[in-house]
Amino acid sequence: MATARLLPLAFLLLPGALATADDAPFLGFSEQGAAAERALESRFDALLVADNLRTWMAELAARPHHVGSAWGQHNAEFLAGLFRSFGYDTRIEEFQVLFPTPITRSLELLGPHPFRAALAEPPLASDATSSQTAEQLPVYNAYSIDGDVTGELVYVNHGVPDDYKELALRGIDVRGRIVIARYGGAWRGIKPKVAAEHGAIGCLIYSDPHDDGYFQGDAWPDGGWRPADGAQRGSVADMPLYPGDPLTPSRGSTPDAERLPVRGAPTLTTIPVLPISYGDAQPLLAALDGPMAPEAWRGALPIPYRLGPSHAQAHLALAFDWSQKTIRDVIAVLPGSELPDEWILRGNHHDAWVNGATDPVSGLVSMLEEARVIGQLAKDGSRPRRTIVYAAWDGEEPGLLGSTEWVETHAAELGAKAVAYINSDTNSRGFLDAGGSHSLEQLVNEVARDVEDPERGVSVQERLRALRITRAASDEERRSVRERGNLRIDALGSGSDYSPFLQHLGIAALNVSYGGEEDYGQYHSIYDSVDHFARFMDPGFVYGLVQAKTMGRLVLRLANAEVLPFDFNAVADTVSTYVDELMALTDELRRSTDEHNRCLRDNTLLVAADARETFVAPAPEAAVPFHNFAPLQNAVAKLRESVAAHEAALNELQASGRTLSAEQRRALDEVLMHAEQSFTRPEGLPRRPWYVHQLYAPGWYTGYGVKTLPAVREAIEERHDDEAEAQIPLAARSIEAYAAGVARATAIVTGGSP
Repeated sequence: MATARLLPLAFLLLPGALATADDAPFLGFSEQGAAAERALESRFDALLVADNLRTWMAELAARPHHVGSAWGQHNAEFLAGLFRSFGYDTRIEEFQVLFPTPITRSLELLGPHPFRAALAEPPLASDATSSQTAEQLPVYNAYSIDGDVTGELVYVNHGVPDDYKELALRGIDVRGRIVIARYGGAWRGIKPKVAAEHGAIGCLIYSDPHDDGYFQGDAWPDGGWRPADGAQRGSVADMPLYPGDPLTPSRGSTPDAERLPVRGAPTLTTIPVLPISYGDAQPLLAALDGPMAPEAWRGALPIPYRLGPSHAQAHLALAFDWSQKTIRDVIAVLPGSELPDEWILRGNHHDAWVNGATDPVSGLVSMLEEARVIGQLAKDGSRPRRTIVYAAWDGEEPGLLGSTEWVETHAAELGAKAVAYINSDTNSRGFLDAGGSHSLEQLVNEVARDVEDPERGVSVQERLRALRITRAASDEERRSVRERGNLRIDALGSGSDYSPFLQHLGIAALNVSYGGEEDYGQYHSIYDSVDHFARFMDPGFVYGLVQAKTMGRLVLRLANAEVLPFDFNAVADTVSTYVDELMALTDELRRSTDEHNRCLRDNTLLVAADARETFVAPAPEAAVPFHNFAPLQNAVAKLRESVAAHEAALNELQASGRTLSAEQRRALDEVLMHAEQSFTRPEGLPRRPWYVHQLYAPGWYTGYGVKTLPAVREAIEERHDDEAEAQIPLAARSIEAYAAGVARATAIVTGGSP
């Protein structure tokens, strides 16, 4: 049974290709091909040099290199020169994008005890680059609107929809007030969005020391965690609507592109928003009156956490330069020796909010070393069969600008030639973290099986398995991790450059990194420096090389496989799980709604654990209907049947001793590389047509966090019941389209017409 499960969709079944377990078969390779690939990867490992990562990080993170900066241009040209020296055909593609930078930033508490926020991160003698103040972007949120507002403060915890329900129960209204939210719980751009929906006039976001400051350990420079004056910059564009340049949705921001007017661009905030340090936040939070915040809302500052409103008003004033800036994507191409029109795409961004040693340079230098060695192997005669395209993206931090504009500009060619996109971002000491298209789950597991963890001397797959067993929430989950041959990979929401490939074009994608054992409180601050990285992130670049080994194998196996290494089994299993989750979600909503309404009918009093606090009784909720999930259940059944038939065809091919011809292999590649597109619909998701993938999307109220089967799931969650009924059959058709693609692959394997 285990052997049958490991038979891959695209395993090139030549005589003797069914290898024993000791031979560790490679998806998409014959036994002979796998042996050659294993030897190539051994040469790849031997050529990796940690000192290259150290040298390149010192150069790339030497100065601030945000969008439009002088060092950003320097880095693009430096990267292009490196790729050319590695043997790649290299170009820099430029786009003109809206990127606001601050002119005015002011935050003060008025009244009898006034306070003015510093809004600055001071240089530290032990952090060499923190003193480059003239080149640093100040602390701000990109794509906040200009504003000058005065109002009382209200603390809203993470500022997500459920937090406002808690406030409403306590009779606290944010209309006409400025909210203060802590980072966490959702992507930062959700916080001003939800605040505005509830009538707030401004939004402050602070980093609580409970989350990434002294509660976690010593603060920088004594330890790796965020100091009192450290603050997190970041974009607050409404990326769940669409990423990229706010003025050019669904089209590249080339010089002649039609642009929306800045005023009213839909992904800009509608209220002013500013990030602050916990040093600046403490006096503001201390000014709050009202009831104590729920226990789960309380952070680690030495003050009572109250909800407000404040006894004094706050004044927030922001103004920005709304000009366009030039971004520069570095594109490096290594043409394939046999299949030049099948592209393996690999990327990491190069822009940062300040110096960005961890984010993004730690991932970028690993990618550079990976590309260098693959280029060296090609010079030595081992040119990949398929074309490899490396990309160093600009403008990722403000909203995936470089990757999105490039994808939108080249959409037609990518739709025809792209096989898969493999992304990385930050990287540090710790455990493998992989997410993406589940057709690539088997490939990820085979690679993870073949990369050794330097701290434990076992494969990174087995180290991750041990972690998941330890952290399993239930015996059932623990048993599944132990017994399932492959570790599941995560579904992708948003937050890095895979999004336009996967969710806008339907190109299979992965996002891979290492981490979990670092002390990283310097995210998006001036202290994300080489000094910090060398002490607390990945000393010696040990996991930088592990990342290069992992990503290099993924790229090489995709580029060299005799048939593309995609697997349908995990897709069928995962989609089935998503449908089960939707039905369970509906049942749980129905139970909770019925219980809520029963309590109201029975006049059950809602009182706080502290009897002094009285709650406001909420209104009854509409009953949750019984949705018709039959179309989705039938579609999953068709997909399972189609995958089972394909497995049977592969087994029959193996038993017969037949081989696939070159024409059949190319036809099979054609089906495989476009299979993910079956999950897309040209009209996209409701109210956000840029996102066309029907399986994966960032959540409307989570941002980075994924929603699977998003059109149906979010309609159920938001109680758009008629919309849920309409979206269920549409999602089912996408699954059926994927099943039809599997059937075409089966026809090729059996020698019929695809």
